[in-house]
Amino acid sequence: MTTLITEPRAVSSSNYLRHEDQVGRLHLGPVDQLAAGRILELLPTHPRWPAPIRFGSIRVRGAGVVLAWLSSHAGQGWQQRWLQARGDHSLDWVEAFTAADPRSQGVKRSEVTSGLRSLILSRVVLPDYPFFTFFKSGPLLADVVGSCGTTAFAEIQKASDRLGFNQDQYVDGRSVLSKIVVHTGRDVEQLVANDLFEYRTSVLLRYGSSPVGVHAAWDLLREIGVLPAGSTLRERLRRGQKSPAELVDRHQIKCRPIRDLLVRYLSERRPSVDYSTLRMLATSLAGAFWADIERHHPGIDTLHLPVEVADGWKQRLSTVLTSDGQSRDRQSQFDVMGQVRSFYLDVQEWAIEDPSWVPWAVPCPVRRGDTQGMSKRKLTATARIHQRIRERLPLLPELVAAIEDHHRDATALLAVASAAAVDTVFGHQGVSYRRIRSAATVKAGPDGVVIANLSTQQKINASRAEDDAFWIWAIVETLRHSGIRVEELMELTHLALVSYPLPGGGEVVPLLQIVPSKTNEERLLLVSPELASALASIVTRLRRRNGGSVPLVARYDDYEAVTGPALPHLFQRRHGPQPAVMSTGSVRQLLNRTLARTDLSDSAGQPLRFTPHDFRRMFATEAVGNGLPVHIAAKLLGHRNINTTQAYVAIFQDELIRTYRHFLDERRRLRPAAEYREPTDEEWQEFQQHFELRKVSLGTCARPYGTPCRHEHACIRCPVLRVDPQQRHRLLAIAANLSDRIVEARDNGWLGEVQGLQISLKAAQDKLAALDRGSRSVAGHPTSLGTRRSEPDMTPPAPAPAASSRESVTDGRRTAHPHSGPPRIRWPVLAPSPEFILMDRVLAVDD
Repeated sequence: MTTLITEPRAVSSSNYLRHEDQVGRLHLGPVDQLAAGRILELLPTHPRWPAPIRFGSIRVRGAGVVLAWLSSHAGQGWQQRWLQARGDHSLDWVEAFTAADPRSQGVKRSEVTSGLRSLILSRVVLPDYPFFTFFKSGPLLADVVGSCGTTAFAEIQKASDRLGFNQDQYVDGRSVLSKIVVHTGRDVEQLVANDLFEYRTSVLLRYGSSPVGVHAAWDLLREIGVLPAGSTLRERLRRGQKSPAELVDRHQIKCRPIRDLLVRYLSERRPSVDYSTLRMLATSLAGAFWADIERHHPGIDTLHLPVEVADGWKQRLSTVLTSDGQSRDRQSQFDVMGQVRSFYLDVQEWAIEDPSWVPWAVPCPVRRGDTQGMSKRKLTATARIHQRIRERLPLLPELVAAIEDHHRDATALLAVASAAAVDTVFGHQGVSYRRIRSAATVKAGPDGVVIANLSTQQKINASRAEDDAFWIWAIVETLRHSGIRVEELMELTHLALVSYPLPGGGEVVPLLQIVPSKTNEERLLLVSPELASALASIVTRLRRRNGGSVPLVARYDDYEAVTGPALPHLFQRRHGPQPAVMSTGSVRQLLNRTLARTDLSDSAGQPLRFTPHDFRRMFATEAVGNGLPVHIAAKLLGHRNINTTQAYVAIFQDELIRTYRHFLDERRRLRPAAEYREPTDEEWQEFQQHFELRKVSLGTCARPYGTPCRHEHACIRCPVLRVDPQQRHRLLAIAANLSDRIVEARDNGWLGEVQGLQISLKAAQDKLAALDRGSRSVAGHPTSLGTRRSEPDMTPPAPAPAASSRESVTDGRRTAHPHSGPPRIRWPVLAPSPEFILMDRVLAVDD
């Protein structure tokens, strides 16, 4: 019989149920009300009673001592007396109660503990789970297996073999069931789910972690038909979706009216949003907003916040403390303010139709101007994402090659290790290994292969290493060739692969069906040959390891907090007795471990990190860069707004150059062909003589070809004069001469000439200043910015006619410096059009 003797404890806010209400139940054995003499008579009838009379007498005497000690405590039966005596907490009462016994302490303790064990096996006393921490439970649990439900424990061993348990898993599960049998006083066939919940919560409250073997115990009971078929402990422990009241109460709001208002508001919003959005709203409104205000302004009970209170909250919202106590900018600052503003405006709008909202319809503390920085923050985030993709996309082939090499090496190592016998030495790629059998081998499962590196003495689970290498390869291949989200990846099933016959031609193409995820939109993706190869490898692997079919596995949705139906999911692994769909956290762990084996680094030299969503952005960038229209890419990615897709696409500089060059080629193709004819010898000689005439005493005149001198050869005033630094002394002399001439002109009253000389002197001083600035620079040496260089894929220009000049860009046209190579263009003889000059000025590309 089981009754509840304690008040239910408060339910934890964890995502898993703790079942505190099950702890403290009073379990009574079948002989709880018998007299002590009658119990001593029944003890020898137990199946595990020792055959030698001497040992039996010792147990009877010990049991008598325990019963006498229990009789000294109040209670309606032996179990209540045991609880009153606090027998579950220690055995210190043995020394106190047997102090008058002249025998040694060891003899007395052995006799009493032997009698106590007989009372436990006979279900006179049902100890609680803390009792097993100080009592030698090994022999006791062995007696339980051999006496209480012998047939059931035999079935449990067979069930363990069917489930593929290793020895550790079977022993841990059997030990948990034995403890539950001892505590509840029931046989294995009589156990229920609440008994396992009670055991788990009792250990969890005592040690802070879930006990080992409780999941295996659930699977064993399910396999022998005690628990429902298809059920798992993890599934039963998941709390599922929390109510708005539970979401708000997590933040311990002290003002009851405000708490009730937030609960009511979330309840109104719940039908129109998904659960993850509802949870985010509760975190923002109850946590980041009102709980923060209550911490800094205790006793506040109105939504009509004073100006200083609202301003203080906005200032605190801009930063957040990290786990190490450092302060950093909050990325979601504007999101929280937007949700708070929506909350106030919704209440004001609802108050028009429902008077019950009127008391809360107050001015919003978040003004429209407070959220104006949201667009700038989004642009900054987009720029940061684009830079992230620009860094990672060129390195994607290296990452894929490293993953494929690691998968190939892990597969080869497992094949060689599997062929080797235990305790034999074998070599692989110049390294010596030994296949071993140890505790690690047992945990690896019946098909596990564990080896030891003889040079480093490191133990390697070759089976697990090969499994990890395969799945990270399959994950990366699927993500980069499909562009799906990581949660959509986990939702892929064997049923998602469909064939579609093309109309008219009879050709059948494979399609991948993506179930509604973030935007609740179903879509179909054309399966490329690379993606088809990866999916085929996954299906083949699952079939080979599961008897020719893909197992049906239920998947838990972390975002919606619900468990879906059992489906043939593709990304499932078998870590324990049953396969389970991989979680997004395990995907990130596999990816991080893979990156740790590579030497990929960013522009700052730091180890490069990839996230699953990076592959989605790189897929979009490559697709659009290769000519796919952006609106088609939006359909493939499942975006409702094309602007979202454009934010994913990181355009590279070489792509801009190639695109603009193509534009120039198309525009020039439409111009008259005469503008691009070969120049005659006379025209080419005239062109070369132009550069010979540009040499002056102070440097070089940079006026374009075919243009007259606008300053009538007053070079000191001309802005296109390029002063040679070696002629600085000549420029100083000219400036000094101009100063002397200005003095002379003033003395003689030549005021008109003074004005002209002053203009020339000002021009000479400006050119001297320009020379001085150039001398203070790096003297023409290039400066490295430490960025990764990405060579654009450009075709080199065709060779130009030979000449003795080197081209340059001056005033929108191509000119050449003397004593240098020939220009690399075909210079038109006809006067260039304004459009041609403009395009040449922009990029100065070869024709």
